[in-house]
Formats: sequence, structure tokens, C-alpha cells
Amino acid sequence: MPALSELEAAYTTAGKDTVFTEELALLQTTYIGRPTPLYFAKRLTERLGGAKIYLKREDLAHTGAHKINNAIGQALLAKKMGKQRLIAETGAGQHGVATATGAALTGLSCDIYMGSDDIARQSLNVFRMKLLGARVIEVSTGSRTLKDAINEGLRDWTTNVRTTHYVMGTVFGPHPFPMMVRDFQAVIGKEAKKQIMKAEGRLPDYLIACVGGGSNSIGLFFDFLAHDSVRMIGVEAGGRGIASGEHAARFAGGSIGILQGTKSYLLQDDDGNVLGTHSVSAGLDYASVGPEHAFLKDSGRVEYTYAEDNEALGAFEMLSRTEGIIPALESSHALAEAIKRAPALSKEYVIVVNLSGRGDKDVQHVARIKGIEL
Repeated sequence: MPALSELEAAYTTAGKDTVFTEELALLQTTYIGRPTPLYFAKRLTERLGGAKIYLKREDLAHTGAHKINNAIGQALLAKKMGKQRLIAETGAGQHGVATATGAALTGLSCDIYMGSDDIARQSLNVFRMKLLGARVIEVSTGSRTLKDAINEGLRDWTTNVRTTHYVMGTVFGPHPFPMMVRDFQAVIGKEAKKQIMKAEGRLPDYLIACVGGGSNSIGLFFDFLAHDSVRMIGVEAGGRGIASGEHAARFAGGSIGILQGTKSYLLQDDDGNVLGTHSVSAGLDYASVGPEHAFLKDSGRVEYTYAEDNEALGAFEMLSRTEGIIPALESSHALAEAIKRAPALSKEYVIVVNLSGRGDKDVQHVARIKGIEL
């Protein structure tokens, strides 16, 4: 608790510090590459024959995903707090790469915790982290995925809190992490609102984003929450189907529980033991979800659904072939939902999909699934 109180106080102070906010704004423009474009996917729209589909191109941000928005903000905050070391967890590897990038930028040392299974399917990102100067620490306990990487990260932080800042990668964990990560990611929705107003002269009818922990989705949704006309859809990992038990759809197959400092929806058994998860995408392969998403679900403001592995893989290929854009497998879950929805809507409707990351990291994994040797 003292560490969390220290972090909350530092974050509150930083938000009022013009030197901090101006430095972050400058880096967002000159280093991250913001604003990222809002792209009208003309050929995909024509292929589906319904609503217009726009892509918020977070895949074009530095390091290839939305994760850099939060990592740079927290790295600057850690430097301001006098910390000497950053640690983080990662599943798909994009947050690990972003944190290693933030550490290199601010001159801090960096250790990244990553599950054995995720290391195997994201070898490219493991090398990128090491190239950026980070040490990648393999977690071979439990599910050997994101949940256990977070466990190890939290243990490290509580042991070394005087010198170390834990860069939580999503809107999860104990307060103030969910709030802080949301605030750093809210730039996505702020930009998208201005961009769609310029492109269409009005707000979109639908926002669609994938939901693992939930940072890219809350980043897109947050600035639109007050606009009741905008429907929002979060897409979880349906894996091999809900009935199979091999999925990461917490809203479809979970119940309320407590994990890693957060009360939210959780995949658990009747005794509260955390269940194993499965997703073709490492970044969505997690047993719980950010608490603000749980609130938005229960209040009815956001609709949550899921896409199965085969649907995400189909969307991965369709966008690649129609638009020349290879999406991350995580983002492909959101695309799969747009592919389902768009044909049933008239051409006057507008959908914005958050393309949260690029698919370079997933090409080898998809090739293995298809039995293709590279």
C-alpha cells in the first residue's frame, strides 16, 4: 500500500506539472508519431458491402502498437520519481518492447517478465526487447502466460519498490494503475473523435476494439462515453469456443472474483481457483479484465462479445489481402466483429475499429498454425 500511495501521489502531481505534460506531449508527437491516422478501409468496406469501416491506425505508432502511449508516460513518471529501474509483464511482447523502449529513452535499466509459452510464440519481440537493452525473465510456472508474468512482476516490485517502478501494461491491477493507464491511452479516442468529425462530419455509429486487459479499448472508448448515440463493442478472445473451456472470454464464461489487486470478471472454478485460458493471440490470453470494463458491462454502456480463433485468423488474412495491412492477431478479433456487423448495416453507418497493433510479430505464429515452414 505505501508503494501504491506513493505512485498515486506522484501521478496526481505530474498531471499538474506543465514541464511533465509538455514533455509527454512533445514525445507523443516527435517520438511516438501521434496523431496516428484514421484510415478509411475502402476495399474492405466494398468487399463487405455495408457500413463504412475506418481503422484507427495504432499499428503505425512507434514500436508497432498502442502500448507505447502508456509505456512512455510511465517511464517519464518513474524518472520523475527518482526510480532507477523499470519492470513489466508482457504477453504478446508489445508492452515489453514498449517498456524497453521507454527505459532506453529515459536511461533506466529494465527487466521484463514473460511466460514460457508466450516467449515461444513471440520470439521476434523477445529479441527486440533484448536489442533495446532489457533483460527478459522467463516465467515457467502456472499457465506460463500473462497471468503468471504479472504475478512475478508484482512480487519483484514489492521487493524492490525503492528503486523500481512497475509499468503495468493494461488497465488492471490495484489503483491507481487502471486509471493511470486509461489516461495515457485516452489519446486514442481524443484523436479519433476529431478525425471522424473531419472525415464524416459526425460521430461514428460504432466503435469496436479487442479486449484483453482492456487498455486499447478503453483508450478508444473513453472520450466517447458521454455520447449515447455511439455504440461500443469490446471483443474478447473466444479461443476454441466457450463450450470447450479453451478461451479467454471473461464476460461470456466468467464470474466476479478478485485477482492481482482487482475485483472484476474472472475465469475461475467454484472454489475461486483461476482457470487456464487459451487464445491464438498472446495479448488476449488472460483470465481477468480491467475493472472499468466490468463497470461498463454491468451498466450496459458497452456491449461485450467474443471472436473465436478461426474468426480472428480469417480477419487477419482478409485485411492483409484487401488493404495491404497485416493486423496483430489481437486486433484481428475486433476486425472479425466488424466483418460480422458491417454487411447487416446500411452504407450510411460508420464503424471505427481500433487497429491496436501490427501483425509482424504474429506472422511466424500464423505460419506455424498453417503448417508453413519459413
